[in-house]
Amino acid sequence: MTPRTISTRPFTDQRPGTSGLRKKVTRFQEPHYLENFVQSIFDSVGKLQGETLVVGGDGRYFNREAIQTIIRMAAANGIGHLLVGRAGLLSTPAASAVIRKHGAAGGIILSASHNPGGPDGDFGIKFNTANGGPAPEKITEAIYRRTLEIDRYLTLDCPDLPLDHLGSHRLGETTVEIIDPVADYAQLMEALFDFDAIRELLQGGFTLRFDAMHAVTGPYAHEILENRLGAPSGTVMNGTPLPDFGGGHPDPNLAYARELVELLFSDDGPDFGAASDGDGDRNMILGRNFFVTPSDSLALLTANARLVPGYRNGIAGVARSMPTSLAVDRVAEKLGIECYETPTGWKFFGNLMDAGKVTLCGEESFGTGSNHIREKDGLWAVLFWLNILAARRQSVAEIVRQHWAEYGRNFYTRHDYEELEMAAAQGVMQHLEQQFAILPGQQFGSFRVTSCDNFSYTDPVDGSVSSNQGIRILFDGGSRIVYRLSGTGTVGATLRIYIESYEPDPGKQLQDPQEALAPLIEIAGRLAELPARTGRTAPSVIT
Repeated sequence: MTPRTISTRPFTDQRPGTSGLRKKVTRFQEPHYLENFVQSIFDSVGKLQGETLVVGGDGRYFNREAIQTIIRMAAANGIGHLLVGRAGLLSTPAASAVIRKHGAAGGIILSASHNPGGPDGDFGIKFNTANGGPAPEKITEAIYRRTLEIDRYLTLDCPDLPLDHLGSHRLGETTVEIIDPVADYAQLMEALFDFDAIRELLQGGFTLRFDAMHAVTGPYAHEILENRLGAPSGTVMNGTPLPDFGGGHPDPNLAYARELVELLFSDDGPDFGAASDGDGDRNMILGRNFFVTPSDSLALLTANARLVPGYRNGIAGVARSMPTSLAVDRVAEKLGIECYETPTGWKFFGNLMDAGKVTLCGEESFGTGSNHIREKDGLWAVLFWLNILAARRQSVAEIVRQHWAEYGRNFYTRHDYEELEMAAAQGVMQHLEQQFAILPGQQFGSFRVTSCDNFSYTDPVDGSVSSNQGIRILFDGGSRIVYRLSGTGTVGATLRIYIESYEPDPGKQLQDPQEALAPLIEIAGRLAELPARTGRTAPSVIT
Protein backbone atom coordinates (compact mmCIF):
# COMPACT_ATOMS: atom_id res chain seq x y z
CA MET A 1 0.00 0.00 0.00
CA THR A 2 1.65 3.19 -1.19
CA PRO A 3 0.59 6.43 0.51
CA ARG A 4 -1.11 8.92 -1.77
CA THR A 5 -0.38 12.63 -1.56
CA ILE A 6 -3.50 14.74 -1.99
CA SER A 7 -3.15 18.43 -2.83
CA THR A 8 -5.22 20.77 -0.67
CA ARG A 9 -5.64 24.39 0.33
CA PRO A 10 -5.90 25.89 3.85
CA PHE A 11 -9.13 26.65 5.67
CA THR A 12 -8.94 29.75 7.84
CA ASP A 13 -11.34 28.61 10.61
CA GLN A 14 -9.48 25.68 12.15
CA ARG A 15 -8.18 27.24 15.37
CA PRO A 16 -8.89 24.77 18.22
CA GLY A 17 -10.90 26.12 21.13
CA THR A 18 -11.03 25.07 24.78
CA SER A 19 -11.68 21.44 23.81
CA GLY A 20 -10.43 21.08 20.27
CA LEU A 21 -11.96 22.05 16.93
CA ARG A 22 -15.77 22.16 16.92
CA LYS A 23 -17.93 22.99 13.94
CA LYS A 24 -21.17 21.89 12.35
CA VAL A 25 -21.16 18.39 10.88
CA THR A 26 -21.71 19.90 7.46
CA ARG A 27 -18.46 21.84 7.75
CA PHE A 28 -16.48 18.71 8.60
CA GLN A 29 -18.10 16.92 5.65
CA GLU A 30 -16.70 19.43 3.18
CA PRO A 31 -13.92 17.97 0.99
CA HIS A 32 -10.48 18.11 2.69
CA TYR A 33 -11.74 19.85 5.85
CA LEU A 34 -11.27 16.95 8.28
CA GLU A 35 -8.20 15.73 6.39
CA ASN A 36 -6.47 19.11 6.63
CA PHE A 37 -6.86 19.21 10.39
CA VAL A 38 -5.78 15.60 10.91
CA GLN A 39 -2.69 16.06 8.73
CA SER A 40 -1.89 19.23 10.66
CA ILE A 41 -1.90 17.16 13.85
CA PHE A 42 0.54 14.65 12.34
CA ASP A 43 2.75 17.47 11.06
CA SER A 44 2.82 19.42 14.33
CA VAL A 45 2.90 17.26 17.46
CA GLY A 46 6.32 15.66 17.08
CA LYS A 47 7.54 12.29 15.90
CA LEU A 48 4.63 9.86 15.68
CA GLN A 49 6.07 7.42 13.13
CA GLY A 50 6.14 3.93 14.59
CA GLU A 51 4.29 5.05 17.73
CA THR A 52 0.94 3.95 19.19
CA LEU A 53 -2.08 6.21 18.73
CA VAL A 54 -5.56 5.85 20.27
CA VAL A 55 -8.62 6.73 18.18
CA GLY A 56 -12.29 6.85 19.18
CA GLY A 57 -15.28 9.08 19.63
CA ASP A 58 -18.69 9.59 21.19
CA GLY A 59 -20.66 7.92 18.41
CA ARG A 60 -22.30 11.05 17.09
CA TYR A 61 -23.22 11.53 13.43
CA PHE A 62 -20.14 11.32 11.13
CA ASN A 63 -18.08 9.54 13.82
CA ARG A 64 -17.62 6.31 11.86
CA GLU A 65 -16.74 8.01 8.58
CA ALA A 66 -14.23 10.27 10.32
CA ILE A 67 -12.54 7.33 12.05
CA GLN A 68 -12.10 5.46 8.78
CA THR A 69 -10.48 8.60 7.31
CA ILE A 70 -8.17 8.94 10.32
CA ILE A 71 -7.16 5.27 10.14
CA ARG A 72 -6.14 5.60 6.48
CA MET A 73 -4.27 8.83 7.12
CA ALA A 74 -2.51 7.46 10.21
CA ALA A 75 -1.27 4.46 8.25
CA ALA A 76 -0.09 6.70 5.41
CA ASN A 77 1.80 8.84 7.93
CA GLY A 78 3.63 5.86 9.39
CA ILE A 79 1.83 5.42 12.73
CA GLY A 80 2.95 2.03 14.01
CA HIS A 81 -0.05 0.89 16.05
CA LEU A 82 -3.62 2.17 16.23
CA LEU A 83 -5.96 1.29 19.11
CA VAL A 84 -9.52 1.98 17.93
CA GLY A 85 -12.63 1.58 20.05
CA ARG A 86 -15.10 -0.99 18.79
CA ALA A 87 -17.88 0.63 16.72
CA GLY A 88 -15.71 3.74 16.78
CA LEU A 89 -16.65 4.36 20.42
CA LEU A 90 -14.41 5.58 23.23
CA SER A 91 -15.60 7.93 25.91
CA THR A 92 -13.22 10.82 26.48
CA PRO A 93 -12.20 9.56 29.96
CA ALA A 94 -11.79 6.03 28.62
CA ALA A 95 -9.60 7.31 25.79
CA SER A 96 -7.38 9.01 28.38
CA ALA A 97 -7.21 5.78 30.38
CA VAL A 98 -6.28 3.74 27.29
CA ILE A 99 -3.56 6.22 26.28
CA ARG A 100 -2.01 6.02 29.75
CA LYS A 101 -2.31 2.26 30.21
CA HIS A 102 -0.83 1.36 26.83
CA GLY A 103 1.88 4.03 26.76
CA ALA A 104 0.50 5.60 23.59
CA ALA A 105 2.06 8.73 22.13
CA GLY A 106 -1.39 10.32 22.18
CA GLY A 107 -4.90 10.01 20.88
CA ILE A 108 -7.38 11.59 18.49
CA ILE A 109 -10.79 11.96 20.13
CA LEU A 110 -13.87 12.75 18.06
CA SER A 111 -16.47 14.59 20.08
CA ALA A 112 -18.31 17.84 20.50
CA SER A 113 -18.96 16.85 24.12
CA HIS A 114 -22.36 18.10 25.31
CA ASN A 115 -23.31 19.77 22.00
CA PRO A 116 -26.23 18.34 19.97
CA GLY A 117 -25.56 15.71 17.29
CA GLY A 118 -27.19 14.55 14.07
CA PRO A 119 -26.83 15.62 10.43
CA ASP A 120 -27.45 19.25 11.37
CA GLY A 121 -25.67 19.02 14.69
CA ASP A 122 -22.10 19.56 15.84
CA PHE A 123 -18.89 17.59 15.45
CA GLY A 124 -15.48 17.94 17.03
CA ILE A 125 -11.93 16.62 17.04
CA LYS A 126 -9.04 17.08 19.45
CA PHE A 127 -5.59 15.67 20.12
CA ASN A 128 -4.63 14.33 23.54
CA THR A 129 -0.97 13.94 24.43
CA ALA A 130 0.92 11.02 25.99
CA ASN A 131 -0.20 11.92 29.52
CA GLY A 132 -3.79 11.31 28.38
CA GLY A 133 -4.81 14.95 28.62
CA PRO A 134 -5.84 17.59 26.08
CA ALA A 135 -2.96 19.12 24.15
CA PRO A 136 -1.59 22.28 25.80
CA GLU A 137 -1.87 25.63 24.07
CA LYS A 138 1.61 25.49 22.54
CA ILE A 139 0.59 22.34 20.65
CA THR A 140 -2.88 23.53 19.65
CA GLU A 141 -1.35 26.77 18.37
CA ALA A 142 1.21 24.80 16.37
CA ILE A 143 -1.60 22.75 14.84
CA TYR A 144 -3.50 25.91 13.98
CA ARG A 145 -0.47 27.52 12.36
CA ARG A 146 -0.01 24.41 10.24
CA THR A 147 -3.66 24.53 9.09
CA LEU A 148 -2.99 27.98 7.65
CA GLU A 149 -0.18 26.79 5.38
CA ILE A 150 -1.01 23.16 4.62
CA ASP A 151 -0.89 22.20 0.95
CA ARG A 152 -1.08 18.40 1.04
CA TYR A 153 -2.15 15.42 3.14
CA LEU A 154 -1.35 11.71 3.03
CA THR A 155 -3.82 8.84 2.83
CA LEU A 156 -4.24 5.27 1.57
CA ASP A 157 -6.64 3.77 -0.92
CA CYS A 158 -8.14 0.83 0.97
CA PRO A 159 -11.54 -0.51 2.05
CA ASP A 160 -13.10 0.51 5.34
CA LEU A 161 -12.16 -1.67 8.30
CA PRO A 162 -14.86 -3.65 10.19
CA LEU A 163 -15.11 -1.48 13.30
CA ASP A 164 -17.82 -3.58 14.96
CA HIS A 165 -15.62 -6.61 15.59
CA LEU A 166 -12.63 -6.98 17.90
CA GLY A 167 -9.44 -7.96 16.13
CA SER A 168 -6.25 -6.81 14.42
CA HIS A 169 -5.69 -5.66 10.85
CA ARG A 170 -2.66 -4.62 8.81
CA LEU A 171 -2.55 -1.52 6.66
CA GLY A 172 0.94 -1.47 5.18
CA GLU A 173 3.30 -1.19 8.15
CA THR A 174 0.53 -0.17 10.54
CA THR A 175 -1.32 -2.53 12.90
CA VAL A 176 -4.89 -1.47 13.57
CA GLU A 177 -6.38 -3.11 16.67
CA ILE A 178 -10.11 -2.85 17.35
CA ILE A 179 -10.40 -2.95 21.14
CA ASP A 180 -13.19 -3.27 23.70
CA PRO A 181 -13.87 0.38 24.58
CA VAL A 182 -15.09 -0.44 28.09
CA ALA A 183 -12.66 -3.05 29.48
CA ASP A 184 -9.64 -0.93 30.43
CA TYR A 185 -11.82 1.79 31.93
CA ALA A 186 -13.95 -0.61 33.99
CA GLN A 187 -10.81 -2.27 35.34
CA LEU A 188 -9.48 1.12 36.44
CA MET A 189 -12.76 1.95 38.23
CA GLU A 190 -12.62 -1.34 40.15
CA ALA A 191 -9.13 -0.44 41.33
CA LEU A 192 -10.26 2.96 42.67
CA PHE A 193 -13.60 2.25 44.34
CA ASP A 194 -14.99 -0.23 46.87
CA PHE A 195 -17.23 -2.21 44.57
CA ASP A 196 -18.13 -4.64 47.38
CA ALA A 197 -19.49 -1.82 49.54
CA ILE A 198 -21.43 -0.31 46.64
CA ARG A 199 -22.83 -3.76 45.79
CA GLU A 200 -23.99 -4.16 49.39
CA LEU A 201 -25.63 -0.73 49.28
CA LEU A 202 -27.56 -1.64 46.14
CA GLN A 203 -28.60 -5.01 47.54
CA GLY A 204 -29.94 -3.29 50.66
CA GLY A 205 -32.73 -1.52 48.82
CA PHE A 206 -30.92 1.64 47.74
CA THR A 207 -32.27 2.71 44.35
CA LEU A 208 -30.66 4.70 41.55
CA ARG A 209 -31.11 5.70 37.94
CA PHE A 210 -28.41 6.75 35.50
CA ASP A 211 -29.30 8.69 32.35
CA ALA A 212 -26.77 8.07 29.57
CA MET A 213 -28.73 10.44 27.31
CA HIS A 214 -28.31 8.08 24.30
CA ALA A 215 -24.62 8.99 24.35
CA VAL A 216 -21.36 7.13 24.73
CA THR A 217 -21.61 6.38 28.47
CA GLY A 218 -24.42 3.87 27.96
CA PRO A 219 -22.19 0.80 27.39
CA TYR A 220 -19.93 1.83 30.29
CA ALA A 221 -22.87 2.28 32.68
CA HIS A 222 -24.50 -1.00 31.64
CA GLU A 223 -21.26 -2.89 32.25
CA ILE A 224 -20.25 -1.22 35.52
CA LEU A 225 -23.55 -0.36 37.23
CA GLU A 226 -25.68 -3.28 36.11
CA ASN A 227 -23.26 -6.10 35.28
CA ARG A 228 -20.45 -5.57 37.82
CA LEU A 229 -22.29 -3.82 40.67
CA GLY A 230 -25.58 -5.69 40.32
CA ALA A 231 -27.97 -2.76 39.87
CA PRO A 232 -31.27 -3.99 38.40
CA SER A 233 -31.75 -4.03 34.65
CA GLY A 234 -33.30 -0.72 33.67
CA THR A 235 -31.16 1.28 36.09
CA VAL A 236 -29.48 2.77 33.02
CA MET A 237 -31.85 5.02 31.08
CA ASN A 238 -31.33 5.92 27.41
CA GLY A 239 -28.34 3.59 27.36
CA THR A 240 -28.01 2.95 23.63
CA PRO A 241 -25.68 5.42 21.86
CA LEU A 242 -27.39 7.06 18.90
CA PRO A 243 -25.84 9.34 16.23
CA ASP A 244 -28.30 12.12 17.07
CA PHE A 245 -28.53 11.31 20.81
CA GLY A 246 -32.18 10.43 20.29
CA GLY A 247 -32.92 13.98 19.23
CA GLY A 248 -31.92 15.26 22.67
CA HIS A 249 -29.29 17.68 23.88
CA PRO A 250 -26.65 15.51 25.63
CA ASP A 251 -25.83 18.04 28.35
CA PRO A 252 -26.41 16.69 31.89
CA ASN A 253 -28.09 19.65 33.54
CA LEU A 254 -31.50 20.49 34.95
CA ALA A 255 -32.74 21.79 31.61
CA TYR A 256 -31.69 18.99 29.25
CA ALA A 257 -31.85 15.90 31.53
CA ARG A 258 -35.50 16.69 32.20
CA GLU A 259 -36.69 13.07 32.27
CA LEU A 260 -34.24 12.17 35.03
CA VAL A 261 -34.91 15.35 37.01
CA GLU A 262 -38.68 14.76 36.99
CA LEU A 263 -38.11 11.19 38.15
CA LEU A 264 -35.89 12.23 41.07
CA PHE A 265 -38.32 14.95 42.13
CA SER A 266 -41.37 12.68 41.99
CA ASP A 267 -43.06 11.23 45.09
CA ASP A 268 -41.68 7.73 44.52
CA GLY A 269 -38.36 8.66 42.92
CA PRO A 270 -35.13 6.73 43.49
CA ASP A 271 -32.59 7.58 46.19
CA PHE A 272 -29.92 8.71 43.74
CA GLY A 273 -29.78 9.89 40.17
CA ALA A 274 -27.00 10.85 37.80
CA ALA A 275 -26.45 11.70 34.16
CA SER A 276 -23.51 12.05 31.82
CA ASP A 277 -22.99 13.89 28.56
CA GLY A 278 -22.20 13.15 24.92
CA ASP A 279 -18.61 11.96 25.43
CA GLY A 280 -18.88 10.83 29.04
CA ASP A 281 -16.72 13.43 30.77
CA ARG A 282 -19.44 15.43 32.56
CA ASN A 283 -21.85 14.48 35.33
CA MET A 284 -24.93 15.67 37.14
CA ILE A 285 -25.64 14.39 40.65
CA LEU A 286 -29.14 14.27 42.17
CA GLY A 287 -30.60 12.97 45.39
CA ARG A 288 -34.27 12.45 46.02
CA ASN A 289 -35.76 15.94 45.63
CA PHE A 290 -32.25 17.37 45.71
CA PHE A 291 -29.81 18.80 43.15
CA VAL A 292 -26.09 18.91 43.91
CA THR A 293 -24.29 21.76 42.16
CA PRO A 294 -21.03 20.74 40.46
CA SER A 295 -19.15 23.17 42.71
CA ASP A 296 -20.60 21.58 45.85
CA SER A 297 -19.92 18.14 44.41
CA LEU A 298 -16.20 18.90 44.03
CA ALA A 299 -16.06 20.21 47.60
CA LEU A 300 -17.85 17.14 48.96
CA LEU A 301 -15.65 14.68 47.08
CA THR A 302 -12.63 16.47 48.50
CA ALA A 303 -13.99 16.44 52.05
CA ASN A 304 -14.88 12.73 51.86
CA ALA A 305 -11.98 11.43 49.77
CA ARG A 306 -10.57 9.27 52.57
CA LEU A 307 -13.71 7.11 52.44
CA VAL A 308 -12.69 5.91 48.96
CA PRO A 309 -9.94 3.25 48.62
CA GLY A 310 -8.14 5.00 45.77
CA TYR A 311 -7.79 8.18 47.85
CA ARG A 312 -7.59 6.74 51.36
CA ASN A 313 -4.04 7.98 51.88
CA GLY A 314 -5.10 11.57 51.34
CA ILE A 315 -4.88 13.97 48.44
CA ALA A 316 -1.98 16.17 47.42
CA GLY A 317 -4.11 19.20 46.55
CA VAL A 318 -7.13 20.33 44.58
CA ALA A 319 -7.74 22.62 41.63
CA ARG A 320 -10.81 24.38 40.27
CA SER A 321 -11.49 26.58 37.29
CA MET A 322 -11.79 30.27 38.08
CA PRO A 323 -15.60 30.47 37.53
CA THR A 324 -16.20 27.47 39.82
CA SER A 325 -17.43 28.45 43.28
CA LEU A 326 -15.09 28.85 46.23
CA ALA A 327 -16.70 25.95 48.14
CA VAL A 328 -13.73 23.63 47.62
CA ASP A 329 -11.31 26.36 48.76
CA ARG A 330 -12.79 26.16 52.26
CA VAL A 331 -12.37 22.39 52.37
CA ALA A 332 -8.77 22.63 51.16
CA GLU A 333 -8.00 25.21 53.85
CA LYS A 334 -9.33 22.92 56.57
CA LEU A 335 -7.43 19.92 55.19
CA GLY A 336 -4.24 21.97 54.96
CA ILE A 337 -3.75 21.34 51.25
CA GLU A 338 -3.20 23.69 48.32
CA CYS A 339 -6.11 24.84 46.17
CA TYR A 340 -5.23 26.11 42.68
CA GLU A 341 -7.42 28.44 40.61
CA THR A 342 -6.98 27.90 36.86
CA PRO A 343 -8.64 29.11 33.66
CA THR A 344 -11.50 27.06 32.25
CA GLY A 345 -10.24 24.07 30.27
CA TRP A 346 -9.10 20.69 31.52
CA LYS A 347 -5.67 21.04 29.94
CA PHE A 348 -4.73 23.48 32.73
CA PHE A 349 -5.14 20.73 35.34
CA GLY A 350 -2.80 18.35 33.50
CA ASN A 351 0.42 20.13 34.44
CA LEU A 352 -0.62 20.27 38.09
CA MET A 353 -1.43 16.56 38.16
CA ASP A 354 1.71 15.54 36.29
CA ALA A 355 3.76 17.53 38.82
CA GLY A 356 2.01 15.81 41.75
CA LYS A 357 0.50 19.07 43.00
CA VAL A 358 -3.19 18.06 42.83
CA THR A 359 -5.22 14.88 43.07
CA LEU A 360 -8.79 16.13 42.53
CA CYS A 361 -10.02 18.88 40.25
CA GLY A 362 -13.23 20.22 38.82
CA GLU A 363 -15.18 22.83 36.90
CA GLU A 364 -18.61 24.32 37.45
CA SER A 365 -19.67 23.04 34.02
CA PHE A 366 -20.52 19.61 35.46
CA GLY A 367 -16.98 18.23 35.25
CA THR A 368 -14.95 16.60 38.02
CA GLY A 369 -11.98 14.27 37.90
CA SER A 370 -8.76 13.13 39.48
CA ASN A 371 -5.21 12.10 38.64
CA HIS A 372 -6.36 8.60 37.62
CA ILE A 373 -6.56 10.07 34.09
CA ARG A 374 -6.11 13.52 32.55
CA GLU A 375 -9.71 14.28 31.63
CA LYS A 376 -12.83 14.99 33.60
CA ASP A 377 -14.79 11.79 34.15
CA GLY A 378 -18.56 11.53 34.50
CA LEU A 379 -19.00 7.91 35.55
CA TRP A 380 -16.01 8.18 37.92
CA ALA A 381 -17.84 10.97 39.78
CA VAL A 382 -20.99 8.84 40.00
CA LEU A 383 -19.01 5.92 41.47
CA PHE A 384 -17.26 8.29 43.90
CA TRP A 385 -20.67 9.45 45.16
CA LEU A 386 -21.94 5.88 45.42
CA ASN A 387 -18.85 4.93 47.42
CA ILE A 388 -19.46 7.85 49.83
CA LEU A 389 -23.13 6.91 50.16
CA ALA A 390 -22.16 3.30 50.87
CA ALA A 391 -19.73 4.40 53.58
CA ARG A 392 -21.88 7.07 55.27
CA ARG A 393 -25.34 5.49 54.88
CA GLN A 394 -27.04 8.87 54.69
CA SER A 395 -29.10 10.44 51.94
CA VAL A 396 -27.58 12.83 49.42
CA ALA A 397 -29.48 15.74 51.00
CA GLU A 398 -28.27 14.87 54.50
CA ILE A 399 -24.65 14.68 53.39
CA VAL A 400 -24.80 18.01 51.54
CA ARG A 401 -26.60 19.85 54.34
CA GLN A 402 -24.14 18.60 56.94
CA HIS A 403 -21.36 19.84 54.69
CA TRP A 404 -22.97 23.30 54.49
CA ALA A 405 -23.36 23.41 58.27
CA GLU A 406 -19.64 22.73 58.68
CA TYR A 407 -18.16 24.81 55.87
CA GLY A 408 -20.89 27.29 54.99
CA ARG A 409 -22.86 27.36 51.75
CA ASN A 410 -21.77 29.03 48.56
CA PHE A 411 -25.01 29.96 46.83
CA TYR A 412 -24.16 29.66 43.15
CA THR A 413 -25.76 29.88 39.73
CA ARG A 414 -24.76 30.16 36.09
CA HIS A 415 -26.81 32.06 33.51
CA ASP A 416 -26.02 31.25 29.87
CA TYR A 417 -26.89 33.55 27.00
CA GLU A 418 -26.47 31.31 23.96
CA GLU A 419 -26.09 32.11 20.25
CA LEU A 420 -25.49 35.82 20.72
CA GLU A 421 -24.07 37.87 17.91
CA MET A 422 -20.32 37.79 18.40
CA ALA A 423 -19.99 41.57 18.21
CA ALA A 424 -22.66 42.05 20.87
CA ALA A 425 -21.05 39.52 23.23
CA GLN A 426 -17.63 41.07 22.79
CA GLY A 427 -19.18 44.48 23.34
CA VAL A 428 -20.49 43.37 26.73
CA MET A 429 -17.00 42.26 27.78
CA GLN A 430 -15.39 45.48 26.54
CA HIS A 431 -18.00 47.56 28.35
CA LEU A 432 -17.33 45.74 31.62
CA GLU A 433 -13.57 46.10 31.27
CA GLN A 434 -13.94 49.84 30.66
CA GLN A 435 -15.52 50.14 34.13
CA PHE A 436 -12.55 48.64 36.01
CA ALA A 437 -11.21 52.05 37.01
CA ILE A 438 -14.45 53.25 38.62
CA LEU A 439 -16.07 50.10 40.07
CA PRO A 440 -13.90 49.43 43.16
CA GLY A 441 -15.52 51.00 46.21
CA GLN A 442 -18.94 51.40 44.59
CA GLN A 443 -21.93 50.26 46.62
CA PHE A 444 -24.78 48.28 45.04
CA GLY A 445 -27.39 47.79 47.74
CA SER A 446 -25.66 45.75 50.45
CA PHE A 447 -22.80 44.77 48.14
CA ARG A 448 -19.60 46.82 47.91
CA VAL A 449 -17.14 46.16 45.08
CA THR A 450 -13.65 45.41 46.40
CA SER A 451 -11.86 44.71 43.10
CA CYS A 452 -12.30 43.69 39.48
CA ASP A 453 -10.02 42.25 36.82
CA ASN A 454 -9.70 40.12 33.71
CA PHE A 455 -8.32 36.87 35.13
CA SER A 456 -4.76 35.92 34.19
CA TYR A 457 -3.09 32.64 35.16
CA THR A 458 0.59 31.84 35.50
CA ASP A 459 1.15 28.09 35.46
CA PRO A 460 3.15 27.19 38.60
CA VAL A 461 4.78 24.27 36.79
CA ASP A 462 6.01 25.69 33.47
CA GLY A 463 5.52 29.44 33.98
CA SER A 464 3.26 29.84 30.95
CA VAL A 465 0.78 32.71 31.13
CA SER A 466 -2.87 32.62 30.01
CA SER A 467 -4.55 36.03 29.95
CA ASN A 468 -8.08 37.36 29.36
CA GLN A 469 -9.72 34.33 30.96
CA GLY A 470 -12.84 36.03 32.30
CA ILE A 471 -13.93 39.22 34.03
CA ARG A 472 -14.29 39.07 37.81
CA ILE A 473 -16.25 41.55 39.95
CA LEU A 474 -15.48 40.83 43.62
CA PHE A 475 -17.52 42.08 46.59
CA ASP A 476 -17.13 42.23 50.37
CA GLY A 477 -17.93 38.96 52.13
CA GLY A 478 -16.87 36.60 49.33
CA SER A 479 -19.62 37.37 46.80
CA ARG A 480 -18.64 37.70 43.16
CA ILE A 481 -19.86 37.94 39.58
CA VAL A 482 -17.86 36.41 36.72
CA TYR A 483 -18.44 37.03 32.99
CA ARG A 484 -16.88 34.75 30.40
CA LEU A 485 -17.28 33.98 26.69
CA SER A 486 -17.42 30.21 26.23
CA GLY A 487 -15.33 28.42 23.61
CA THR A 488 -17.49 25.29 23.27
CA GLY A 489 -20.30 26.50 21.02
CA THR A 490 -20.42 26.41 17.23
CA VAL A 491 -22.99 29.14 16.49
CA GLY A 492 -22.46 32.76 17.50
CA ALA A 493 -21.17 33.39 21.01
CA THR A 494 -22.20 32.09 24.41
CA LEU A 495 -21.92 34.52 27.31
CA ARG A 496 -21.79 32.80 30.68
CA ILE A 497 -22.46 34.78 33.86
CA TYR A 498 -21.54 33.13 37.17
CA ILE A 499 -23.01 34.54 40.38
CA GLU A 500 -21.94 33.50 43.88
CA SER A 501 -22.59 34.51 47.48
CA TYR A 502 -21.34 32.90 50.71
CA GLU A 503 -23.70 32.12 53.60
CA PRO A 504 -22.14 30.77 56.84
CA ASP A 505 -25.39 30.70 58.87
CA PRO A 506 -27.06 27.22 58.72
CA GLY A 507 -30.40 28.89 59.42
CA LYS A 508 -30.18 30.73 56.11
CA GLN A 509 -28.74 27.98 53.91
CA LEU A 510 -31.93 26.30 52.66
CA GLN A 511 -33.15 29.18 50.50
CA ASP A 512 -33.54 28.64 46.76
CA PRO A 513 -30.33 29.83 45.03
CA GLN A 514 -32.17 32.02 42.51
CA GLU A 515 -33.95 33.79 45.37
CA ALA A 516 -30.83 34.07 47.52
CA LEU A 517 -28.86 35.47 44.59
CA ALA A 518 -31.60 37.70 43.15
CA PRO A 519 -29.92 40.98 44.20
CA LEU A 520 -26.60 39.93 42.64
CA ILE A 521 -28.35 38.64 39.50
CA GLU A 522 -29.93 42.07 39.07
CA ILE A 523 -26.55 43.76 39.60
CA ALA A 524 -24.93 41.43 37.03
CA GLY A 525 -27.47 42.38 34.38
CA ARG A 526 -27.25 46.08 35.19
CA LEU A 527 -23.44 46.17 35.03
CA ALA A 528 -23.40 44.36 31.68
CA GLU A 529 -26.33 46.31 30.19
CA LEU A 530 -27.60 43.01 28.82
CA PRO A 531 -30.99 43.99 27.29
CA ALA A 532 -29.56 47.01 25.52
CA ARG A 533 -26.43 45.28 24.26
CA THR A 534 -27.75 41.79 23.45
CA GLY A 535 -31.50 42.21 23.06
CA ARG A 536 -31.99 39.45 25.65
CA THR A 537 -34.08 39.90 28.77
CA ALA A 538 -33.49 36.40 30.15
CA PRO A 539 -30.82 33.70 29.88
CA SER A 540 -31.18 30.70 27.57
CA VAL A 541 -30.28 28.25 30.34
CA ILE A 542 -30.00 28.58 34.12
CA THR A 543 -28.01 26.03 36.13
